[in-house]
Amino acid sequence: MALSLYEAFVPNCQQAIGALPGMIDKGEAFAKDNGISEEEMMGCRLIDDMWNLPWHIRSCWVHSAYVISLLPTGEFSPDFTELPQSWDAMRAMVKKTLDELAAVTPEQLETVADSTIGFVLGGKRLMDFTGQNFLMSFSQPNVYFHATTFYDILRMKGVPLGKRDFMGMPRIKVG
Repeated sequence: MALSLYEAFVPNCQQAIGALPGMIDKGEAFAKDNGISEEEMMGCRLIDDMWNLPWHIRSCWVHSAYVISLLPTGEFSPDFTELPQSWDAMRAMVKKTLDELAAVTPEQLETVADSTIGFVLGGKRLMDFTGQNFLMSFSQPNVYFHATTFYDILRMKGVPLGKRDFMGMPRIKVG
């Protein structure tokens, strides 16, 4: 049985992004319990030349729901204009992402699977992809990278997280 583009992309994003609220809750509770300010946690990064905690939440939206909305235009340029700057703002961004992903239909993705989408950065079109290849070889790895980096930053600060926190809810066989 072949997987549709929808089945290969959307549920995986929903699972990875769906795990973020639990990590946010644990990160906030840990910071409060250990006297770590929200500003310190929001500014935390793995290494100086990497993005801080809120960027990774925004990036999960950019590379999932946002990119899907742009596929019909034929161009994708990342949008980092509104970074969440608090625990509640990160929760709201994750909720927005999950709500937008829940509204995506299989037909919506199938109609753009073979169309061309260009990756535009700094006003320059750098690469062209098919919609399917963009989602599967560029966007999906970015979702995993940013969800993992969010997890890693929290772990680096000492937040007690494990693999089950990162994995979210697996899609188990029912019945």
